Amino acid sequence: MPPAPRTAAHVANVVLGVSGGIAAYKAADLLRRFTENGYDVRVVPTASALQFVGAPTWAALSGKPVHTGVWDDVHEVPHVRIGQEADLVVVAPATADLLAKAATGLADDLLTNTLLTARCPVVFAPAMHTEMWQHPATQDNVATLRRRGAVVLDPAVGRLTGADSGPGRLPEPEQIFQACVRVLSRGADGTAPDLAGRHVVVSAGGTREPLDPVRFLGNRSSGRQGYALATTALARGAEVTLVAANVALPDPAGAKVVRVVTAADLRTAVLEAAAGADAVVMAAAVADFRPATTVPTKIKKRGTDPEPLALVRNPDILAELAANRTSRTQVVVGFAAETGDDDGDALVHGRAKLAAKGADLLVVNEVGADRGFERPDNAAVILGSDGTEVEVPQGPKEALADAVWDHVARRWDAATG
Repeated sequence: MPPAPRTAAHVANVVLGVSGGIAAYKAADLLRRFTENGYDVRVVPTASALQFVGAPTWAALSGKPVHTGVWDDVHEVPHVRIGQEADLVVVAPATADLLAKAATGLADDLLTNTLLTARCPVVFAPAMHTEMWQHPATQDNVATLRRRGAVVLDPAVGRLTGADSGPGRLPEPEQIFQACVRVLSRGADGTAPDLAGRHVVVSAGGTREPLDPVRFLGNRSSGRQGYALATTALARGAEVTLVAANVALPDPAGAKVVRVVTAADLRTAVLEAAAGADAVVMAAAVADFRPATTVPTKIKKRGTDPEPLALVRNPDILAELAANRTSRTQVVVGFAAETGDDDGDALVHGRAKLAAKGADLLVVNEVGADRGFERPDNAAVILGSDGTEVEVPQGPKEALADAVWDHVARRWDAATG
């Protein structure tokens, strides 16, 4: 993870707001991740948050005094100054009460005053019981905050307080931290995230086609590029559905993750999620073929050579998406992991694939033993159905992801302009 962005005169200032939920203890881990990566962090808890984690803990971990009210250090005008000087405000956990106050502009303590004066990006990481998260009042408040430009991460699904389980769990601190780093990387000018109000679907990973109970046909895709697309979209304000095929990476904070195994599973999940989505990005490495039959027991090694493996073609999901768009403005993006051969280089094959699939954009990256798969960086050429070709140089997969979303956003603008 990159350290805090800094110049000769500036280290990124982060305000960590903590509201009064049982998940407040996890914010200590989030604070540690910020400080260890060089960020200057000021913790602003609510009075109820201090019932869960005391002020000495926050002061010790941040190296700064901790206050909750507007009457502390009044000569420094903290209720205005803290928000004005911040490069990022993140509230984790954000309770239903805190979201309601932020949405309606109430300012009855230092944290809510800070939210009103902040002119930088603001990230909320909600945590509450399922019924509270799903209540229409909370959903309206979340919609209001997102419309104003805040990034509100969807909570994770899992064990809550007591025996309850469901959506409402605070995402893991590492994933919240990564989301915040991506938000900061977009700049601290306070402008609304450009994907706010959009629902995007991203596929990631590699499908597995079973031969028998223990063997499968697969590929080397780790899912890193698809996950980078999901995290960057979240940082830019989008609602993200991530269809993950056999990926061992942590879920991006705020994404709805649907796990699949085979190409058929992925097709079902993507087509369902694509209904009403503004964009679908097929970054998963989908098997072109599958075994004609799957043996119910493990194939044994015999004295003779095995029978030849018969394969059948899998459905072409990208072509199906392009041919059956759910709206006039839906953007369909494909990925093509290519190698050159006697018929042409990777770009030649990519141009042919773009024409055959009918997608709006095709991201062509040349793969091999030391590039593309299972690496944190990537290089590609983004081909457009309008004949455009844009090269994205070798760099972090998040940089390629941002370039893809830039092209998608321009397609939306052209369709509605």
